[in-house]
Amino acid sequence: MARLICDLSMSLDGYVAGPNQTLEQPLGRGGERLHEWAFRLKSFRERHGMPGGESGPDDDIVKEWLDANGAVVMGRRMFSGGEGPWEDDPNADGWWGDDPPFHVSVFVLTHHPRDPVVKEGGTSFTFVTEGIEAALGQARAAAGGKDVQVGGGAELVQQYLNAGLLDELNIHLVPVLLGNGGVRLLDRLEPTELELTRVIGSDAITHLRYRRLA
Repeated sequence: MARLICDLSMSLDGYVAGPNQTLEQPLGRGGERLHEWAFRLKSFRERHGMPGGESGPDDDIVKEWLDANGAVVMGRRMFSGGEGPWEDDPNADGWWGDDPPFHVSVFVLTHHPRDPVVKEGGTSFTFVTEGIEAALGQARAAAGGKDVQVGGGAELVQQYLNAGLLDELNIHLVPVLLGNGGVRLLDRLEPTELELTRVIGSDAITHLRYRRLA
């Protein structure tokens, strides 16, 4: 069965997004700093249609998770930043234009039904209203034996952790402090035992891999 995996960048004080998220700043104030380590990497840039990029341990990590990924589940706010009926969402087509960087099937958790959307490059978006287990089941069927990634946001990761469905949590720990406000990853969680299975550090970031113990 396909594993459910999460990869998220997190600040030292536990935030995965900054405060005051808007359409202009979807990651909130200061949130872009959490992802600067990836923007320079060869694998990341290739996936986003950009030339150049650096190789090395950080790039190996990104390439590893991209190669293993067969499908994605994400929350409505990660998809568009909006809420409520789709016709009232100013960003209803999502953040990524005609050729999103996923290149796999993506399953979006929402309370509002919508027909699937097919994009270029092998990306499709299916909108799931039946809850996290239904989304995971559809994603596993589409993943072809590869991993399923929880793309975010933090609340969805928390739901999968609390349901005992997340197999692996990869935290990319960024040496910044976002201060008060923002979105914290490790809030509202039930007691869960994790095993640290890998630590890889570079000048820019520390990669921590945790396996959920049954």
